[in-house]
Amino acid sequence: MKKLFLTALFVVTFFSLSAVSASAVVNERVKVGLWYGSNALFSANLENSLGEGFEFGYFDEDREFYALGWTGETQISMTAAGDIYMNGSGAYSPDIPSGGYRFLGGWHVEVGGFRNFEEAADAAGEYGGYPAWISGEFVVRIGSYPSRGEAENDVNRYGGDGAVQSASTGVIVTVTKTDEILFEFDCGGARNLGIQPEGWRGETSTWFKGYKYAGAFEYARVTGGNINVMNVVNVEDYVKGVIPYEMNGGWPLAALEAQAVCARTFVYGNSKHTSLYGFDVCGSADCQVYHGLGSGGSGPSDQSDEAVDNTAGECLYYRGELVKDAVYHSSNGGATEDSANVFGGDPGYLRGKPDPNEAQITIPNYSYSVTYSADELTWILEQKGYSIGTVQEVYISEYTPLGNVKKVTFKGSRGSTTVSGDTCRTVFYSSTYNKSVRSMRFDINGSSAGVGGVIYASGGTLSSLSGASVISGSGTTGTLEGNSASVISSAGISTVSGGGGTVSRPSSGSSNGSFTVTGTGNGHNVGMSQYGARAMAEQGMDYRDILEFYYTDITIR
Repeated sequence: MKKLFLTALFVVTFFSLSAVSASAVVNERVKVGLWYGSNALFSANLENSLGEGFEFGYFDEDREFYALGWTGETQISMTAAGDIYMNGSGAYSPDIPSGGYRFLGGWHVEVGGFRNFEEAADAAGEYGGYPAWISGEFVVRIGSYPSRGEAENDVNRYGGDGAVQSASTGVIVTVTKTDEILFEFDCGGARNLGIQPEGWRGETSTWFKGYKYAGAFEYARVTGGNINVMNVVNVEDYVKGVIPYEMNGGWPLAALEAQAVCARTFVYGNSKHTSLYGFDVCGSADCQVYHGLGSGGSGPSDQSDEAVDNTAGECLYYRGELVKDAVYHSSNGGATEDSANVFGGDPGYLRGKPDPNEAQITIPNYSYSVTYSADELTWILEQKGYSIGTVQEVYISEYTPLGNVKKVTFKGSRGSTTVSGDTCRTVFYSSTYNKSVRSMRFDINGSSAGVGGVIYASGGTLSSLSGASVISGSGTTGTLEGNSASVISSAGISTVSGGGGTVSRPSSGSSNGSFTVTGTGNGHNVGMSQYGARAMAEQGMDYRDILEFYYTDITIR
């Protein structure tokens, strides 16, 4: 058996996020939540891609890894301790599967008094048990009994030195698809099991759920339920695992570099999951999409990795402080938007502006149109807590000065409701009907109802502006005189004039009608447009030009 060191393998300090500097960012560790909460796992498999085994241990408060033990097995499973059923294909479950199964009971005979893992492992070999780390001590656990009584009957077989214990809050490590237990970890939630591949300081990576990951893993089981799975990884490796899933890895280098700075800034500035789950960011679109080193042919490219290396440690700052919300979106349809009008709050660096860049390139599915029936919208609103009866009218009740949507009003048979900010688009989303409004830049059939005279132009001209009413950014109405006005489109700001164009003044919908939303762009319109970044890069601008355009008064260091 391999000799183990019980002291720390190395020390890395994770600095306070409020005091991050460029030099402090490099070589730091970030915890990424992969499966957690309602998606927590009963059992999670790992496979060492280089076949050198794994180390067991834990991460302390400074994210220093302490090794407790080791196995040469390259395919292991971490499963919630207790009664475990294994079906014919080797999958672990807390429930009795159909067909034949093997059973690992949650009661054990425990023998203590071991100074280290090696002593416990040697004794485990004699007893036919396995080593465990329980509440800060090395012990040997023997057997997997279905009840306390059966475990007590066997105590005398071990010289009367054993005690009966149940496994209800720990994590069992087994050889995948077998009932061979390698290790158990249970600190009652005070610490979480850490697993890292042997030789991980080199090029070692680990397969988990179809993706390869650098770094280590942590398994949190605090209340005896399922296991929250986290990837504990160097922040630069984390950013490399974000870029190709948030931006095409084949795009121009400057665009990828801008994305790298945003992704790195986001992970240091964001902590919304920390208090509840104990990790910094999740791996989904709720934070930033992250899939580590990828899977098969997908994943980081040489160019996306180069973008991360070129900007290593760089983050966005505003007035000397780290930017807390380096948010971005796919495309804005012609203008970004003030954060205050979408998310609330005004951090200063998230100010909207007309964006002429997107019009310089072809963007897939840039324009969209989606139609809802009155019944569909009624059901969608009811599912989201808006009980206004059958929907009869839907209209935009306020635009921002930049032409994005600020408020949408729904009128129904039992009342009305007005939503604002990002809810203006997300309220329309329905997985049941597979329909959504993709951006903050749209109009609605019937949007003029109740506000009297919103002007829509097409063809670059207006038939007449005299006497027309318009909505200001504050929601008040005024009258236009003359026959020209400026409008914002995907091409930027242009002037339309009366005489030969098309004017659309949509009418209010009815409860038997339908409501069509037509718009451009994709996302919340705040911060950097990813397609805009691509367009700027293709025009020869560097990543600093891109970031300084989309974020107001920031510095990069």
